[in-house]
Amino acid sequence: MIRHVVLIRFQPEVSEAKIAALFAELKEIEDKLPACLGITAGKSESPEKMERGYMHGFIADFTDWDGLQAYQDHSDHQIAGAKLTEHAQGGKDGILCFDLEVAGA
Repeated sequence: MIRHVVLIRFQPEVSEAKIAALFAELKEIEDKLPACLGITAGKSESPEKMERGYMHGFIADFTDWDGLQAYQDHSDHQIAGAKLTEHAQGGKDGILCFDLEVAGA
């Protein structure tokens, strides 16, 4: 399984309601891609308080690397990604992505 982790520093004026709407739009992609095992999004509630401004994010799990690529290439992902970038501090500079193969999953 491939885990796609995305952390976002939203611009201060972006409301929690707007962020929830952006994440809801992203979650709609889940049913359009057979290799997508699920998307979970939200706000950090970490007791460590080490987010460094990346207070929101999501995790998307895929069956394999080809599934992740299909997600990245999908037109709905391109649209949702552009909206997330538009609302992130500094555009793409306000977004971190990390992809990881999860053994045994």
